Amino acid sequence: MEDSKPATSPTRREFIGSTSRLAAASALSGIALPHVHAAEDNTIKAAVIGCGGRGAGAAANAMSVSESFGPVRLHAMVDVFEDRLDRSFNALSRRFKDRINVTPERKFLSFDGYRHAMDLLRPGDIAIFTTPLAFRPLHFEYAIKKRLNVFMEKPVTADGHNSRRMLALAEEARKQNLKVGVGLMGRHCRARQELWRRIQEGEIGEILLMRAYRMHGPIGSCATPGNNGSLSDLMYQIRRFHGFLWLSGGAFSDFNIHNIDECCWMKGSWPVKARALGGRHYRGDNVDQNFDHYAVEYTFEDGTKLLFDGRTMVGCHSESASYAHGTKCGAVISNNYHPVHSRIFKDQRINPNPRHRGADVIWAAAQPEPNPYDMEWEDLIDAIRRDQPYNEAKRGVEASVVTSMGRFAAHTGQEITYDEMLNHEHAFAPDLSRLDMDSPSPLPADADGRYPVPEPGIKRNREY
Repeated sequence: MEDSKPATSPTRREFIGSTSRLAAASALSGIALPHVHAAEDNTIKAAVIGCGGRGAGAAANAMSVSESFGPVRLHAMVDVFEDRLDRSFNALSRRFKDRINVTPERKFLSFDGYRHAMDLLRPGDIAIFTTPLAFRPLHFEYAIKKRLNVFMEKPVTADGHNSRRMLALAEEARKQNLKVGVGLMGRHCRARQELWRRIQEGEIGEILLMRAYRMHGPIGSCATPGNNGSLSDLMYQIRRFHGFLWLSGGAFSDFNIHNIDECCWMKGSWPVKARALGGRHYRGDNVDQNFDHYAVEYTFEDGTKLLFDGRTMVGCHSESASYAHGTKCGAVISNNYHPVHSRIFKDQRINPNPRHRGADVIWAAAQPEPNPYDMEWEDLIDAIRRDQPYNEAKRGVEASVVTSMGRFAAHTGQEITYDEMLNHEHAFAPDLSRLDMDSPSPLPADADGRYPVPEPGIKRNREY
């Protein structure tokens, strides 16, 4: 499919309008719903493509959707690692015995398994994309061809080439009235939604500054040792995808996108440029492409700043939180993924303790909070059953571009604009359609088994 004309940052009105429509749709949850497959039964079949931790998690969230929305059943599973597929299948079968209908012939262990799995679905069913992001365009294009609804995990892209490709696919999905959810579950968090509404109504005044932090020890596979030879380079990199930019955008894109996205949501726009610092204090024998600390200054069109700090080091201060400072007072956007304990304070002295409810708190989100991982699936199924417009793909791409801006600025040492990131010609892995288990990796190791840390720079700076 041809790339669409590159998009620029959306206006505040467009940004707020799309969020308002989401909030309105969310309010409809739990009411009796019509059939999806009117000529047959009303069961929505799902295929999960990528059976790692998020694959099993997304499938579990899908299977947890209340039966009042109509039945949802897992029908097929795909991975390139048999142990991961088996582990996910066994765990899901124990928990959702009556909702899992994946027979042995509907388990696929291959790079082209996504086609076989989606071929088993009917138009209006759901394909769940939880592989590393490198495969998103390939899988999304086929889902559109099969007229399937889609849930795809974040991030959506890691480079400009695939961002433009995904924007074109997002538009095609919209034209076909397909429903597309993206795993930025914070947008479906009821506490954050209420805080967003209050910010739009002026309760903290005009936003002047936002701060976000994702600081903890190494998680996932962000610190990756050398390949011992038990797997090919390709399969080893996929196994430890957080360590490699072509697969995940690295630790920065994969982990930090949530905090960056929720701040942009509260602001009502995307930043127009980023500058950043970053480096690797502790590499040891690891060969991955990640820095272990990042500090990014994002600038919005009106000059407002978002300051983001990320770190993956043992023995340091840990914090996963986002804050907004307005002309009247400040707010906690989140104090973790769930529950987030969103709050508004009477001035700029924000107490980060999630349990703090002192006299300085003028609003706090109601507790207990519904799990946003479940809410994003209820909202998606609700839209499918009601045949309501629902397509988060464009916003998912834009959030991914903004996140990549920060990573790119740190890795190249340059100030990077939104348009430069989106229009950059480099593609980490431009054509994955021919991959099989014996293919070489798009990222070859050097003679010492290591990989280049920086990514290709813009024209004024190739590498450092």
